[in-house]
Amino acid sequence: MTKSIHDTIAARLAKKFNTEYKSDKGIDIVTKAKVIEVETKKESISQGIGQVVRSSKPRYIAVNKINIKNALDATEGTGIGVMGSSGKIIKQASRKG
Repeated sequence: MTKSIHDTIAARLAKKFNTEYKSDKGIDIVTKAKVIEVETKKESISQGIGQVVRSSKPRYIAVNKINIKNALDATEGTGIGVMGSSGKIIKQASRKG
């Protein structure tokens, strides 16, 4: 069985941040410094925001290229950051919201 785009991105980011991808529960990637939820569909971005919104660590939504604008729009004013599928930060997380 082939990996989904979501699983491929999550595994790549987990490797980059030296942690593991937890596919079965909660937030996809949790490091000592941040939490990252991977979303690959426009419709699921708000669900991803709901996953990370209560974390006390800097919060990020990681998206594939076609959803960058959607994620930027959805996280406006929330303090949640946006990163690309390679881990490049597009919008820095802050503690608003």
